[in-house]
Amino acid sequence: MQDARGAKFGAMRSFIFIACILAAIDQCSSLPFGSRLRTKNTAEEEQEELKIQTEQNVAASSIRGAASKVSQSKEEFAASPTVETFFQSPLESEISNSLKDTIHKMSNTKGMHDFLQTTRRSLHRKPELMYELPFTSETIRTILDELDISYTAGWAKNTHPDVYPGTGGYGIVAHIGTRDENQPCVILRADMDALPILEATEGIDPFRSTTPGKMHACGHDGHTTMLLGAAALLKKVEKEIEGTVRLVFQPAEEGGAGMKRMVEEGIVQLEPKAELAFGMHVWPTLPTGTIASRPGALMAAAETFEISLHGKGGHAAMPHLTIDPIVAASSLVVNLQSIVSRTISPLESGVVSITQISAGEKVFNVIPASATLRGTIRALSTEMLMSLKEKVAHMAESIALVHGCNSTIQYSPDFYPPTVNDAELFEWSTGVGDLVSWEGKMRDIVPTMGGEDFGFLAEAVPATFFFIGQGSGGDEKHHIPRSDYGLHHPSFALDEEVLPIGVELHANLALRSLKKLSQESEEATKAEL
Repeated sequence: MQDARGAKFGAMRSFIFIACILAAIDQCSSLPFGSRLRTKNTAEEEQEELKIQTEQNVAASSIRGAASKVSQSKEEFAASPTVETFFQSPLESEISNSLKDTIHKMSNTKGMHDFLQTTRRSLHRKPELMYELPFTSETIRTILDELDISYTAGWAKNTHPDVYPGTGGYGIVAHIGTRDENQPCVILRADMDALPILEATEGIDPFRSTTPGKMHACGHDGHTTMLLGAAALLKKVEKEIEGTVRLVFQPAEEGGAGMKRMVEEGIVQLEPKAELAFGMHVWPTLPTGTIASRPGALMAAAETFEISLHGKGGHAAMPHLTIDPIVAASSLVVNLQSIVSRTISPLESGVVSITQISAGEKVFNVIPASATLRGTIRALSTEMLMSLKEKVAHMAESIALVHGCNSTIQYSPDFYPPTVNDAELFEWSTGVGDLVSWEGKMRDIVPTMGGEDFGFLAEAVPATFFFIGQGSGGDEKHHIPRSDYGLHHPSFALDEEVLPIGVELHANLALRSLKKLSQESEEATKAEL
């Protein structure tokens, strides 16, 4: 991993960034789900390409300008003295409220608003998948350079190129604070990647995805922007921070286990070693301005599978001469439904879903020789996930045998563990959520069977993961798209009102958790004496 800080790389970084933007409309041929072939046979196509290049150049210039403004702005309120006094005062004091008010003001200035909106919309225009994130990564690095924040690049290398396309290495780890090994360190994390979905969101023409078949349908453009906003805020008070804030920008959350790669590469063990971690996700089923979470398992352990059934093909008019894999597949789909309903306790949670079946060609009189089923398994504990995996494999083998077929089953290289909020840390985190929520209180929420690779980080260090409500945004009268479409929906739209909320939550978590850890360390030292 190379240290990217230093003036000698500034000019090179800007050149590479501009070059990346000029190439932004090109799709990587190694990306999954196919590539869009482009030709330059007509003047009309060349004119359209030039238009897109111009738009990307304007976007790049706007990002740099917005980052400079937010870093150089002189707010009318004194942030640094407030932060300095906070670290020097008892945890439960009036200065805590002053810090809350200061962070709220810093998160909602005109300069911050412009920076957040410009950055998020630029990222939204150019969605990238899995481990292939050159534009997204370069955008983040350019902003960190503008903010004079040190970082290292080259994180999250793809260790399964046979399964996931691309070499990876687009993850970024940045630091704000003292970097003193004798002071505490906490992690703030944001995911970066988009989804292979054709965007259908209305009312966003100025910043619609320019890459057909790809869109930010899970809000990761917003997550990255929130963390960059928090970085700009924390950098302004860096001299007063007692400890280190580690900013983790992570690729390949959408199925590629990017966080597992970064944990394996050492983001927790870096000096100073991280003691706590925090993450968040926009949540369309909650009203805008709300914050929610729960102790224990918040999100499910998740696994994907592919079952292949091999029979004997033949003429559809003579089925007795074949071994029909479609009949076997149909039986398997039905019987798999009994795993959750009849083999685990009603008090436990589990999901086994078949999401795709394929067999044969487009002919009506041929029984194919094989059939393939794909699906997912979910549970709120790793133990239950392993049990369900075993039951699925056993049932596939048994059903295949009954029908005279052979079967094979393949799982993903990395199943996701459940995202589990540390009970003790969650109790403390609730107070921070209360401070930032528009309702003045963080909501308790039931677990979801959605998966999130933040679970890998939560296994390595005590962590809390939050949901930020965004579902009540939108205004048709002013052409603002509704924001209550579900995650991964083609019409998903981010309510940009949540961007400063994410900045505020990140900043409060960082400063307050460092203060918490410092006080705990002091108390432990006194107890030893």
